[in-house]
Amino acid sequence: MQDIPGIENIVAVGSGKGGVGKTTVSVNVAIALSRLGNRVGLLDADVYGPNVPLMMGVNEAPLSDGQRIRPIIKEGLRVMSMGFLNPGDKPLVWRGPMLHNVMQQFLRQVEWGELDYLVIDLPPGTGDVQLSLMQSTKLTGAVVVTTPSDVSLEDARKAVNMFHQVKVPVLGLVENMSYLIAPQSRERVDVFGHGAGRKTAEVMGVPFLGELALIPEIRQGGDSGKPVALAGPGSELASGFYTVAKAVEAGCAAARGNTGPTMTVSD
Repeated sequence: MQDIPGIENIVAVGSGKGGVGKTTVSVNVAIALSRLGNRVGLLDADVYGPNVPLMMGVNEAPLSDGQRIRPIIKEGLRVMSMGFLNPGDKPLVWRGPMLHNVMQQFLRQVEWGELDYLVIDLPPGTGDVQLSLMQSTKLTGAVVVTTPSDVSLEDARKAVNMFHQVKVPVLGLVENMSYLIAPQSRERVDVFGHGAGRKTAEVMGVPFLGELALIPEIRQGGDSGKPVALAGPGSELASGFYTVAKAVEAGCAAARGNTGPTMTVSD
């Protein structure tokens, strides 16, 4: 496995199953890391269902000199996605070798520049893309996203075990859609149960990175290309993502001995 020149930390965000808000977490945590003073790239490796272009509000194609691809710069992030190269609703029907090749191109033929963090939004599950990525480059660590439901947690445990099996440090477990705040009463409603994510993390011996609320504004921000993390760490809506981002910083620092953030890539 090889490091990618210029990139200090590579953080994969995965999940055992789809529908848990993994891309929402990836996008908002990447923005939070940037707003905390880091140079950040965001790679959408979910080649079958690339949602990062929509969530980041990007509808342009990256430029290329024939050998290197220039990522799109948006909201201080360097962004690359299969959605830029295969826009619209046309599906990709690819087998393992093709997936391996495109992962290599995204990692090594994109002009990422100097980055403190490259956040990689993985496809759900434990398939070819994940294995190709982990076999070809050195990941600093992984974040696993789940919901509190037993079905989601069952698959999240598989994702944690996958990372352990390939010797990738698990930076922690994030419980997304953890609870709902009732609009009228402001009462907390535990739609999918309560505490199971934290308990699962404790049993598996990995850090618990926090609970993220089920809030309409988070969905609206993703659909409109204005993720809530853009509101900054002082925003009540975005605070959970900044908590996760700071935990990722600490986890990566422990793994790599980092000295801290540097600067944000500007538009």
